[in-house]
Amino acid sequence: MKITVQTRIAAPIAEIWRAYTTPADIVQWNTAQDDWHTTRASVDLQVGGKFSSRMEAKDGSFGFDFEGVYTVIDPLRRIEYAFGDRIGVVEFIPDGEAVTVQVTFDAENDYPPEQQRQGWQAILDRFGRHVMSLS
Repeated sequence: MKITVQTRIAAPIAEIWRAYTTPADIVQWNTAQDDWHTTRASVDLQVGGKFSSRMEAKDGSFGFDFEGVYTVIDPLRRIEYAFGDRIGVVEFIPDGEAVTVQVTFDAENDYPPEQQRQGWQAILDRFGRHVMSLS
């Protein structure tokens, strides 16, 4: 099952791309809830390159690494990656004065699809707010 989330951001596509692919920015926006944070991120933005983000509860009670390998890099347009046996696709779609960022990913079996959609949407919404705060 594939799940899609999206947000529309009124900013230049180059700024959006940079914020999505730069570790210093990723640690600022990559969380679904205020009581979590991303403590580190790495990006090797090339086909075959790896990425990793460490997400942790701020109280230290739980954490996990989200990591994978880039399979397609089409600058300012599309990123595809494999994480475990799942696939993710990020599309940057110009839309007039804004850009729609759309993420489609294979759902996992451990959590209900709606819970996964809500979590990924919350992260993408934070991403949009982060980009807007840069202006």
